[in-house]
Amino acid sequence: MLTRRRYTKEFKTEAKGLVLKQKIPVAQVASDLGIGKSTLDKWVRDERLRLADPNALSETELEELSRLRKENRILKMERDLLKKTAVYFAKDTQTGTNS
Repeated sequence: MLTRRRYTKEFKTEAKGLVLKQKIPVAQVASDLGIGKSTLDKWVRDERLRLADPNALSETELEELSRLRKENRILKMERDLLKKTAVYFAKDTQTGTNS
């Protein structure tokens, strides 16, 4: 099974800069840096969209948003479980049956 390579923010910024600022073709930069052309294409496309909309979230902000949404989902599930447990024990106490 292949594992996804992770690139640092600095590496991505430098790669995008070579294409956008230095006007070096994506294929050449990808080849020189040893990354997939489609990967670099996506980074460049995302950067162009971000530059077109200054209010757009950065990659770091999108990652944080995703992490926070996942954390929120887990916390809601835990809260709901605690509510159900409290209701169960409240009913058990009211009926006087102790398990």
